Amino acid sequence: MMTMTKLKERSLLGLKDLSRGEIESILDRAAYWASQQEKVVPVLSTSFVANMFFENSTRTRFSFEMAEKRLGAQVLNFAAAASSVEKGESIYDTVKTLESMGIDAGVIRLKPSGVLEDLAGKISVPLINAGDGNNEHPTQALLDLFTMKRKFGTLQGLIVSIIGDISHSRVARSDLWALRKFGADVRFCAPQNMQASELDAPYVTMEEALKADVVMMLRVQLERHEKGLFKSSEDYRAQYGLTEERAARLSKHTLIMHPAPVNRNVEIDDAVVECSQSAIFTQMSNGVPVRMAVMERALK
Repeated sequence: MMTMTKLKERSLLGLKDLSRGEIESILDRAAYWASQQEKVVPVLSTSFVANMFFENSTRTRFSFEMAEKRLGAQVLNFAAAASSVEKGESIYDTVKTLESMGIDAGVIRLKPSGVLEDLAGKISVPLINAGDGNNEHPTQALLDLFTMKRKFGTLQGLIVSIIGDISHSRVARSDLWALRKFGADVRFCAPQNMQASELDAPYVTMEEALKADVVMMLRVQLERHEKGLFKSSEDYRAQYGLTEERAARLSKHTLIMHPAPVNRNVEIDDAVVECSQSAIFTQMSNGVPVRMAVMERALK
């Protein structure tokens, strides 16, 4: 059985308290996996991994599964809608059951914030945070940093504008905390009811936000907000969307990013999603080697 110290070193619950050195180590290993031509390198062939998604996901779940299978791991996929959780079983009991059956690591996504930290203290296998309520999404931030570093060579001094629904975004939080460790200048742009007062990044206007090395658009969840600020998704697009007209005003070196899923023609115009400056699908591609590095760290 792993010691608590070793378990903590192999788990990835968030980036807020992870050192710059640890993040650099993961990014360097991701670069190694990105350079490999072989589809499968079975370094984890004797390991069993459970993907435990208590909240719906497509990109993140398949990205983790691809990463695990490329490393040769034995993969168990768990969906809350088809499990005993629907019958009232607690999240802890579900994870504890899988641990008892012999899994070596668990990838977990949860709706409530703050549950994962408590859960990790009761489970004796490494846990990887695949999205923790409105708290953190560490592997998304890691693939974001990986994408930026490959484009610019360094993160030091980059101006990164994160635009949209900051208040409900675990991605904004993980990106902010990680990027600051590398000397990036992170700015937020959001309507007042989508701002997060507990985060200390400065808020700028849309015009100022466009003057950046990276423009990161966030999925807008209008249904979570009070009615009245925006009459419609078209109204939001007009005020805060990355329209074709706004995209044309970006510097030629500016990278357009989005953690997905994308609401086309709401936070970003359809024609901008796959324009020459967009790295949206590159981010998704980079998610696999990044998660390979994370899984290897957990199990080797």
